[in-house]
Amino acid sequence: MANLSTSYLGIELENPIVVGSCSLSKKVETIKQIEEAGAGAVVLKSLFEEQVQLEQEALRQELERYQDLYAEAQSLFPAVEHGQPKEHLYWVERSKKAVSIPVIASLNAVYEPTWVDYATQLADTGVDALELNFYTVPLNPDQTAADIEGRELAIFEKVRAAVKIPIAVKLHSHYTHLLNVARAFDERGADGVILFNRLFQPDIDVETEQERQTRVLSTGGGSSASLRWTGILHGQVKGDIIASTGIASGEDAVKMLLAGATAVQVVSALYANGIKHVGTIKEELTAWMDKKGYAKLDDFRGKASKQNVADPWAFERAQYLKALLGFD
Repeated sequence: MANLSTSYLGIELENPIVVGSCSLSKKVETIKQIEEAGAGAVVLKSLFEEQVQLEQEALRQELERYQDLYAEAQSLFPAVEHGQPKEHLYWVERSKKAVSIPVIASLNAVYEPTWVDYATQLADTGVDALELNFYTVPLNPDQTAADIEGRELAIFEKVRAAVKIPIAVKLHSHYTHLLNVARAFDERGADGVILFNRLFQPDIDVETEQERQTRVLSTGGGSSASLRWTGILHGQVKGDIIASTGIASGEDAVKMLLAGATAVQVVSALYANGIKHVGTIKEELTAWMDKKGYAKLDDFRGKASKQNVADPWAFERAQYLKALLGFD
């Protein structure tokens, strides 16, 4: 029987199948089901600073709703303040205590002080690691890519100085020079990079002619962007490379591991097939390894990365024409 154990951000996992941050990982009950299904680790639903801000504003408006109607009674109302992220932190702490698999917190903040403050509070809950989600919609034409990346790196350095547990950075695929950005985070102490963050994208309802929100799940077959950059980054960074997006089967996981991934994150496949599908992915990965005669993941990890394949053209965008000429 193949040994699926691996190291994830310096944490020992029984297998490389990690359930990514999603609504399935925001309840203690489903987190227990994720453990029972055989996941190597779980990333909890993100703490969003924007959500906290919206809740604060909603509370303020509710408390001020009748304040001018009965002036003589205003002093009867207590000074109530929003609890900030306390409810989320309490739930994170409960989730960590409820399961034995590694539990990773996720953070998506806005302002530099909040990144550090929330990261510190999440680390204090006892989680095994922290995942940071950076993304900025560049709306200011005078702002350069270097400005945006520099701010993210500066925030990361402050979080890294304040938090002692392992930290992963979940990157998006829209950086101008992804290899440079990944290495910059790596050099500043990131324990791993995750490829990629599946970002919200707007949609329009043609009947109402208004913007609408939709949830689009990724499909199996692996993500070509994740596969490409996993293969390129392998050997270029000291930290772990975690592939995400498009992991729906054991074969998808095998592809990412061959490209050099330390582990993979799954989400959409669980919405489509249920939480128990984690076990199916594990079984398919094990069956492939047994068929190939691989005893452990390191026997084949990175075997098909850019630095190890005989002809690395598939990872190089400039060679696209060669791919076309190769088809009959």
